[in-house]
Amino acid sequence: MSAEEALGPTGLDRRPSAATVRPARAEDRAGLLAILQSDATFKDDERAVALELIDLGLESSVDYLLLVADLPELPVAGYLCFGPTPMTASTWDLYWIVVHGDARGRGVAGALVTAMEAELGRRGGKAVRVETSETEGYGAARKLYQRLGYPVAAVLTDFYRDGDALITYYKRLSS
Repeated sequence: MSAEEALGPTGLDRRPSAATVRPARAEDRAGLLAILQSDATFKDDERAVALELIDLGLESSVDYLLLVADLPELPVAGYLCFGPTPMTASTWDLYWIVVHGDARGRGVAGALVTAMEAELGRRGGKAVRVETSETEGYGAARKLYQRLGYPVAAVLTDFYRDGDALITYYKRLSS
């Protein structure tokens, strides 16, 4: 398949990802931090929250689980943080998904979400909730969620600040 043929109507690469997804390990922390620091989308306070959840996940927290995607030429090409939604029987939250700039457009994010959904199936998970911003910097994330079958469940206008809505996606997982 040529590069031109691999591009779908949205311009995203449709070739299978070469990413290998695995649980995060303590030695991944530096790579995870580097990904966060290299992404201009995130503000300092957002990076601090993401790093706090990374540290909790690396400490084997049951509330924050981490998956890492490795590419042959780029270990720790991306990561995903997820956990059980408090006070629900089988709903889970996807808290963070971040891909290294050099790995974008190569199926890393899709591989991470697919691996998370498979893990949730093993754990009896029935649904996934994702919250994100409506700002331009999060446009690629919104396209990813929609492409992976996550419909918009709610929009709260001016949630983060004037002109920045909270968009909630919610997907029921197949049994």
